[in-house]
Amino acid sequence: MALRKVTDDILYLGADDNRLALFENVYPLPNGVTYNSYLVLDEQTVLMDTVDRAAGDIFFRSLKEGLNGRALDYVVVHHMEPDHAGTLNDLLALYPDAKVVMTKKAQAMFGQFFDADISARVIPAAEGSTLSTGRHTFTFLTAPMVHWPEVMVSFDSESGILFSADAFGTFGSLHGALFADEIDFERDFLAEARRYYCNIVGKYGTPVQTLLKKAAALDIKTICPLHGPVWRKDLDRLVGLYDGWSKYQPEDRDVVLFVGSVYGHTEEAAQALGKALAERGVKNVRLYDVAKTHVSTLLAEAFRAKVAVFAASTYNNGIFTPMEGLLLDLKAHDWQKRSFALIENGSWAPNAGKLMAELLGSMKNLTQLGPTLTLKSALKPAQLPDIDALADQICAALSTDEAEG
Repeated sequence: MALRKVTDDILYLGADDNRLALFENVYPLPNGVTYNSYLVLDEQTVLMDTVDRAAGDIFFRSLKEGLNGRALDYVVVHHMEPDHAGTLNDLLALYPDAKVVMTKKAQAMFGQFFDADISARVIPAAEGSTLSTGRHTFTFLTAPMVHWPEVMVSFDSESGILFSADAFGTFGSLHGALFADEIDFERDFLAEARRYYCNIVGKYGTPVQTLLKKAAALDIKTICPLHGPVWRKDLDRLVGLYDGWSKYQPEDRDVVLFVGSVYGHTEEAAQALGKALAERGVKNVRLYDVAKTHVSTLLAEAFRAKVAVFAASTYNNGIFTPMEGLLLDLKAHDWQKRSFALIENGSWAPNAGKLMAELLGSMKNLTQLGPTLTLKSALKPAQLPDIDALADQICAALSTDEAEG
């Protein structure tokens, strides 16, 4: 098979997975995902990570072709999660002379996943340690909780490549492309990159900021992540996205309406609010049915927009359950620095608003706009001024920078 080159002496050994339905058995993959691995052909050979077992066959064929009869001298393990290390034990059995460069925490995790004793083969990697293989010298930088505690990245001073582990990754298959400039990233990958970050890494904004500060001190020319395309151009765009996401800053001055409606009356009120916003010049208002849209998409949209409206029916004297799930997921991912508004409905005992406010009140740096709008079964004409007042408050919030502080 024809192997793609990152540089003249660095090969891409990754593979698309278009069969997997759920990443981590949680997140839908309508466009697939890639598992990325890279082979450095220096005076000594270096393999940067392995792949998920699902891509094992093509990976081992690619590795054999890439080595072209040479021995494998080193394998660098940036991340021990099975989608990148699932074939690691098989690789080490196939290449018994290869040394393994990994953090102490990664070595401990290897023993948790596999029974083999590799202690005699391990070269411990620590903050600032290096590996020289001829022309290339790799410096290892720890990146704990981006997004597991054993993670590290490596920087090659020869090529200017940052091998970034799960940082700067995205959902989506590449279909033969390799570089971000070979695809329409904004159209086809931005939403999936955002959904990947917010759900996989989003909780760990502070560790991501720490990694970005380390990266800022390096002369990075190319970024090679473990999922998604390789970046050799427009690195400022990618780093800027990660900087904003990890600071929990809204990406767009938009409004998203999250609706949990049983018979449609709660949605009718949310639609009325959407119309009032549009009449005031607010563009790109998006409404999501929380019972029909996967929570990973909802969470990514909550991270993207500046104002979120949560409109939910009271259900079993609590919050409509898909809405409650969204709010709990937002809390788990440390969602913050936003404004929100609440609409509740209840035919005899409206209670969702109070409970939603309590959940949101337990999160950081959130501001409620106006009082909770309460429906009893259906929106009444007398409540339209309340809709207008709420729309005015949302417009005022969109025009300020307070939530981005």
